[in-house]
Amino acid sequence: MENIVSFSQLLEYSNQHDKRIYQVMQGLEAYMLEKNEDQVRNLTLRNLKTMKSSIEKGLSVSSLSPSGMSGLDAHKLLKRYENSSNLPFNGLLGRIMTYSVAISEENQRMGKIVACPTAGSCGIVPAVIVSYGQEYGFSEEQQVNALITAGATGKIIAQQMHLAGAVAGCQAECGVASAMAASAAVELMRGTNDQIVHAAILALKNVMGLVCDPVAGLVEVPCIKRNGFMAVHAVSASEMALAGVQSVVPPDEVVQAVKQVGVLMSPMLKESSEAGLAATESAKTITREFFKF
Repeated sequence: MENIVSFSQLLEYSNQHDKRIYQVMQGLEAYMLEKNEDQVRNLTLRNLKTMKSSIEKGLSVSSLSPSGMSGLDAHKLLKRYENSSNLPFNGLLGRIMTYSVAISEENQRMGKIVACPTAGSCGIVPAVIVSYGQEYGFSEEQQVNALITAGATGKIIAQQMHLAGAVAGCQAECGVASAMAASAAVELMRGTNDQIVHAAILALKNVMGLVCDPVAGLVEVPCIKRNGFMAVHAVSASEMALAGVQSVVPPDEVVQAVKQVGVLMSPMLKESSEAGLAATESAKTITREFFKF
């Protein structure tokens, strides 16, 4: 099996062989890693279990991160949705947002997480997959299928652009994670291959230009809250795709557009903490206090 480097190739191969995207990708990964498909699925299952453990730990611990800037927001969200049944985000969306923040906070406490695709965007994909699993009773096997689908989305994008805030801004981290989560959600809801891809692209193109401006150079503010927002954003994209909404601009062209925006973006807005929120007076004060200068 030859490597697949674009969404057009992925769709052509999947539809030509009457396979779902996760089936194609697990076969490709088995070939590339010189393993069998069961081994690939077991590796994916291990990652899924780690994601679930990160959620549990993130919700069980209520303590600040070393910087003191984060660590308590997941519990605030958990308390809000536990005590009311008639809130707009009560249920699936509230759970997704809470889980996403919980994992991101656990990351800042130096806990164990799965970078998907990066540590700074680690809460988005697992929050969507695990929450859908709990809400709709999807089996572990179905959740593995969704995680492999998310991986396919991330892999295709990563072969066309760098997934790093220092290279292309937060659009390349939380933006890509949202695209991955959107594709996973469509797989769980048994959408078509085309819907899976368009969900990913709808999510990605609507965060185009998102900058990376971490306060004090730490992947914490505004990164953690962006995980919560982008997880819900992924659901919006998946619902649009499942309704038949498609991107007018073809998927691979969208990726190239996002890449171009990353190239054109000022270096001051790419994880250097020289502009954006990181350059505000409050952020400068936090930085001086944290680093003692």
